[in-house]
Amino acid sequence: MSNEESNESGLVQRLSPKLSGKQRSHLRGLAHALKPIVLVGHKGVTEALIENLDAALLAHELVKVKVHEGDDIEEVATRLAKDSSAQLAQMIGHVLVYYRAHPKQPKIELPKK
Repeated sequence: MSNEESNESGLVQRLSPKLSGKQRSHLRGLAHALKPIVLVGHKGVTEALIENLDAALLAHELVKVKVHEGDDIEEVATRLAKDSSAQLAQMIGHVLVYYRAHPKQPKIELPKK
């Protein structure tokens, strides 16, 4: 495993403390077919972007986010996880996958830890 891959997996583990490895793996499998529905542009993380991510998480629970090439991916990932109260399930290149269960009617059933 390269140093960059190690940093990415460490960041994912830090930003998803409520998820086990088995649960993250399940979410990665579900996210494979998804297209990014939230795009972080050249303005970076804004209040409007956080609102869009919150709405997407409420509607879908599992959301792919594409980050603009020039942005610091780790900084963006950390801020989005913190501001949206979502768990980072995966980070590949400039694509992030976030999970947050619906507060009343969860659609995605996670495997037991």
